[in-house]
Amino acid sequence: MALTDATSILLDGLCFGEGPRWHDGQLYFSDIHAHWVMTVDAAGTPTRVAEVANAPSGLGWLPDGRLLVVSMDDSRLLRLEVTTLIEHADLAPLGRGVCNDMVVDARGYAYVGGMGFGFARGEEYRPGAIIMITPTGEARVVAEDLLFPNGSVVTSDGATLIVAETRAARLTAFDLLPDGGLEHRRVWAAVDGTTPDGMCLDAEGAVWVASPMSGEVLRVHEGGRVSDRLRPSRRPYACTLGGPDGRTLFVFTAESHSPTKVRALRSGRLETTRVDVPAGGSP
Repeated sequence: MALTDATSILLDGLCFGEGPRWHDGQLYFSDIHAHWVMTVDAAGTPTRVAEVANAPSGLGWLPDGRLLVVSMDDSRLLRLEVTTLIEHADLAPLGRGVCNDMVVDARGYAYVGGMGFGFARGEEYRPGAIIMITPTGEARVVAEDLLFPNGSVVTSDGATLIVAETRAARLTAFDLLPDGGLEHRRVWAAVDGTTPDGMCLDAEGAVWVASPMSGEVLRVHEGGRVSDRLRPSRRPYACTLGGPDGRTLFVFTAESHSPTKVRALRSGRLETTRVDVPAGGSP
C-alpha cells in the first residue's frame, strides 16, 4: 500500500513538534522551540503540560508513570513530579553534545541520543552516542560513533533497540542487555536517499520513520524493504502510532528546522492518517 498526500491536519501553528508518544489515551509531544511539553486531544485542542526553558525533546515514562523529558540545550534528563520538573540525570559531563530524542523501555531504562555537536548552533559536526540512564538516574555511554543518532524504538519483546542514524541513511540495531547496556551492533535497514529522523514501530515489527529531506514518511522492514510511503503537506520530522485502536499515524511536520525561522513562521503541523497495522513496541 502506498499512501500519497493522504493526511488530515489535526493541529496547526506549532513551532516545531517532536518526540510524539501515545500514552494513557493521549498524544504527548514536545514543541521544542516554544519550550513546552503538550498533549492534544482528538479534536485538535492542545494542552500545556510542562515548560522546559532549555528546549524539550524526547519523552518517555518510568514504570510508575512519571514522565521523563530530555532538556536539549543543557543536556539534562528531567522528571515530572506532579507539576514540577526536577533533574533525573545530568548528561552534560558525558560530553556527547546536545541531547535529542529518547526511548524508554518497559524496565525504565532510558536511551538518549547525544548528537555529538550543537546542530542548531552551527557547531562543527562530530559523531554522536547513545546514553543510557537507569530508572534511578545513573547515566553512562553505551554506544559510540553514531552518525547523528535520532529517533529510537524498542521492540515489543524488549530485546532490541533500533536507532535512526540520520547522516548515514540507515537504521541501526543493538541487543539490549540486562544491565541496560547494548551489544551486537548491526545495520537493521539501509534506506538510501533519506534522512531518517523520528520513528515508531508497528505490530508487524516494521518501522515508520520520518525523512525530512526527502519529504516522506516510510514504512521500513528489517533488511531495508519499504512497503509504504506517505508524503505529508510539509517536511516530516517525527511520527508515532496511536489512537484508541493504535492505527492512527501522527506526523509532525514543518517548513524548516531552523529555530529562528520556526518561531517566526509557526509552520509546525500535526498531520494524521489511518494505517492497517496497529502500534507495537515502544513507542
